[in-house]
Amino acid sequence: MQNRRRFIQQMASATAFASLGGLSLASCSKPITKRITVLHTNDVHSQIDPLPDSHYRYPGLGGFARRASIIEHIRKENPNTILLDAGDIFQGTPYFNYYGGEIEFKLMSKLNYDLATLGNHDFDNGIDGLLSQLPNATFDFVSANYDFKNTVLDGLVKPYKIVIRDGIKIGVFGLGVGLEGLVDKKLYKETKYLDPIEIAQDMERVLKEEEQCDLSICLSHIGYNYKNAPNKVSDLHLAKKTKNIDLIIGGHTHTLLPKPTVIENAIGEKVLINQCGKSGVYMGQVDFYFDTAGNKTAKGRSIEV
Repeated sequence: MQNRRRFIQQMASATAFASLGGLSLASCSKPITKRITVLHTNDVHSQIDPLPDSHYRYPGLGGFARRASIIEHIRKENPNTILLDAGDIFQGTPYFNYYGGEIEFKLMSKLNYDLATLGNHDFDNGIDGLLSQLPNATFDFVSANYDFKNTVLDGLVKPYKIVIRDGIKIGVFGLGVGLEGLVDKKLYKETKYLDPIEIAQDMERVLKEEEQCDLSICLSHIGYNYKNAPNKVSDLHLAKKTKNIDLIIGGHTHTLLPKPTVIENAIGEKVLINQCGKSGVYMGQVDFYFDTAGNKTAKGRSIEV
């Protein structure tokens, strides 16, 4: 009972509510016919078990089993749910050192993840090591600004994927951080890094104009913000320089946002950015509501695991 009470309190944690597409908050009073729930994680870093009770900041939090319980609860409440990860699945505990990513991918598959993008640590066993673990993943990987043409991953990682829930067409594309200086060249080999802003602008055009998506999501592993390097490309820059992205799910900087940040994009419309720290101690939830006119609003929160 005590755990159940705590769970309910966590679910009622901080929320951000934003209207998208230039709508006012009053639009929330219109008849809502469809709701899409986006659940997401980032930078789990092979944290299979809960953190130890002696952990300096998050004693006893996290773990795949607890995350599975939360996901199951939310999916029962809204079957129109998608589950995403923003990269750095690998590296951080002996599970990765011993099994090379097998456990992580198998457990994510058990939780029925829909899509993930790649973080820099996902190359820590080399591009061949990543390839060898892909059969353990029942979900797909998306990355639009890593060009794998001359590598063993050519054709296996797509720039974007389309997911449909309750007739709502959801386009999801991935962006990765520059690997040079973060990862040994011999590990990522001939992988080419392309400018994430330019690629995002191309991806949002494809998703909106060619694929005619109702919802566009970027799975980003470029970092939320860099205080000591304000001009370095980040999710905040990405939001401001694009015009058709509804949600940026971030990673890499281990930023814990109690609720999504709301930013105006290049044409003055609202974009949500969310990131949930590291090690799976939090996961994000963003709900999109579509009214009968096709307008959408959104609210989001971070959930303690």
